Amino acid sequence: MKKTTLILIAIIFSLSFQNCSSVKVLDSWKSDNVSNVKENNFLVVARTDNNQARIAFENEIVKQMEEKGFSATASFSKFGDMKPSEPKSEETQNRLREILKAEGFDGVVLTVMKDYKEETRVQSDGGYYAGGNYAGYYPRYYGGFYGYYYNPMSYHTQGVYVQQSTTTSTTKLYILETTIYNLKESGEKQLVAVVTSQIDNPTSATVAAEEYVKKITASLQ
Repeated sequence: MKKTTLILIAIIFSLSFQNCSSVKVLDSWKSDNVSNVKENNFLVVARTDNNQARIAFENEIVKQMEEKGFSATASFSKFGDMKPSEPKSEETQNRLREILKAEGFDGVVLTVMKDYKEETRVQSDGGYYAGGNYAGYYPRYYGGFYGYYYNPMSYHTQGVYVQQSTTTSTTKLYILETTIYNLKESGEKQLVAVVTSQIDNPTSATVAAEEYVKKITASLQ
C-alpha cells in the first residue's frame, strides 16, 4: 500500500509542462504517514481566480490520481462558485470545514502560486563560417604549399560567414507549491506532502498543468 500511495502523491505532483521551456522541482517533502491516505476522498483545489488555469490544473491532478486508483474531485466541478484565492474569515473557514465534512472529503490537494516574476534574456547566434569545404581550420585551410602559394587570399574553403545576431526576450517565471492534507488527522499531522516547483515560460495553462503534475509525481517517488 505504501508504494501505491507514494506513486499517487508522485502523480499528484508530477504535472509536467509539455511544449514549454521547463518545469523544475525546487524542493519536496513527504511525511512518514504518507501511506495512510490511500483510502481518502480528495478534493483538488487550485487556488486562483483564473478559471482557465484552475480548471486545467484541477482536471489534470484528478485525472492522474484516478488512474492510480485514488478518489478525487475537482473543486470547480463540485463548488463552481467557490473562490479559492478569496481571503477567508473565521466564519467562512468554519463553513468550509462543514462543507468538506458533509460532502465526505477527508483529504485535500491544494496548489498555490507562491511567486511570479519576469526576466529579460539575451541570446546570441552567428559569428561563424558555415558550409565550408574543409572540416577544420588549421591546417586544412592552407592545404598544400602550391595551392596556398598561388592563392593566399582565398577564403572560399571556410564557407559562408553567418553574421552575428542578438535576440532579446522576456521570460515569465512562476513558482507553484502543491500540498497534500489528510483531514482524518489533526493539526500539523494533516500535512502529507509538499512540492515547490518553478515553471519557466509556459505556453498555456492546460499544457503547463500536465507537465507540472508529472514533475511533482516524479519528485515524490
